[in-house]
Amino acid sequence: MNTTTLDARSVAPAPMSVFERYLTVWVFLCIVAGIGLGQLLPGPVQAIGKMEIAQVNLPVGLLIWVMIIPMLLKVDFSALSQVKQHWRGIGVTLFVNWAVKPFSMALLGWIFIRHVFAPYLPAGQADSYIAGLILLAAAPCTAMVFVWSRLTNGHPLFTLSQVALNDTIMVFAFAPIVALLLGLSSITVPWDTLITSVVLYILIPVVIAQLWRKALLARGQAAFDATLAKTGPWSITALLVTLVLLFGFQGEAILKQPLVIAMLAVPILIQVLFNSGLAYLLNRRLGESHSVACPSALIGASNFFELAVAAAISLFGFESGAALATVVGVLIEVPVMLLVVRVVNQSKGWYERR
Repeated sequence: MNTTTLDARSVAPAPMSVFERYLTVWVFLCIVAGIGLGQLLPGPVQAIGKMEIAQVNLPVGLLIWVMIIPMLLKVDFSALSQVKQHWRGIGVTLFVNWAVKPFSMALLGWIFIRHVFAPYLPAGQADSYIAGLILLAAAPCTAMVFVWSRLTNGHPLFTLSQVALNDTIMVFAFAPIVALLLGLSSITVPWDTLITSVVLYILIPVVIAQLWRKALLARGQAAFDATLAKTGPWSITALLVTLVLLFGFQGEAILKQPLVIAMLAVPILIQVLFNSGLAYLLNRRLGESHSVACPSALIGASNFFELAVAAAISLFGFESGAALATVVGVLIEVPVMLLVVRVVNQSKGWYERR
């Protein structure tokens, strides 16, 4: 089978399912369910929180693997050979994702959490909220960017190659960037805990997913496509179960200050619009096609929120402000990204008029 055809099919899924399109609704329901369980059944919820080995919560660790591995199954690292064909678009993607995005989020966190909203946030939680925002920004999107790209008629092979390159970089750069930015924000995180999170939630899932992918493709494209279709709902289902548990622990704090979620959403929203706009304009300035500019802008705007949630829970715990901040990213991801998709689609005429 022609390799180009295979890759294009692998990265051009159908438009968003109803479940994906209404992810914000499901997350909101998880908030309600989690808070309710935390108030009605505090004993069982606390018991789940104590099921740990070496600071790793076992139920959540399993759920996170179920979240991440099906997403990484879509990534073909052989697509790295395609990088040179659209080097300008790849350059913009890397610049925005690794040189701008984490640092701009750290700055926005400092502005809004330490200053603008500081009088209205729980005392002593500022550092934790900023840490969650940084974790969110340091993890570029892996799976949902395929959906966003498809909705903008993005170049499928470019989308695949930028995801493969970002995931490769993330294995090595996630821990140092997070450690640097947390250090600049005067937040101390043990290096061994951070590296353990990278190994557990990036390296091992990547290896498992790639071995599984190779075995499936050896059986034929039909077997691979069938497995993707079957495992697709696993990721979101595991994410929602994790959120129910997380809000079981966060319920008391949210009930006391319900506006916390809205305040955390502000820097995330600004960052999404800023990074997507920056990547889109840079691609236009450099003369890249619209089909390349769209996925380049969209991956700069969205986040690998499953990894961010996992790292926040692992580093700071279920009840931390960091975990709550990453979940707010999940809450607003779909509606905000659909807005960005609409903007890049409607501005295609302007983009190509140069």
